[in-house]
Parts: sequence; structure tokens; C-alpha cells
Amino acid sequence: MAGRSRAESGVAARRPKRRSNPLIELGLTTVDYKDVALLRRFISDRGKIRSRRVTGLTGQQQRQVAAAIKTAREMALLPSAPHAR
Repeated sequence: MAGRSRAESGVAARRPKRRSNPLIELGLTTVDYKDVALLRRFISDRGKIRSRRVTGLTGQQQRQVAAAIKTAREMALLPSAPHAR
């Protein structure tokens, strides 16, 4: 069966489950750096900002969240990412 695509061979293609957008679910249009509880949802346990692929945000929302997290880190509301060893 060399050269046959998955559709031709009868194997169903796996579609990844579409992640719901957490900001739209909450009805938020902007992200505030003082909303630490919300920002913690977008930070890993190591203190790193999670990617769009993981969070389910749009590109514009991801940039807003990243800017808010960085501002919150400067204001010492969130811990900064640990240094690489």
C-alpha cells in the first residue's frame, strides 16, 4: 500500500480537540496586570509563559497576556522565571 494517503487507506485522520478560549469564556476584552489569579492560568509551574498552542488564546490576546505578565513581574505581583542552570 505504498504511496496511499490516510484518506485512501481508510484510516481516520485525527483532528486535535479545539481548545476553548478562556478569555472569551470569561467575557474579557482586555487583560489587567493586577488580575493575578487570571494571569496564573497562563504561567507554568516553572514560572514560564505558556504558548498559544497550550492556552488556546488568539495572537492578539497572547501578546496582551504576555505584556500583562511581564508588567506583573516588574511590580512583584508574580514571580519571575527561574534562571537556567
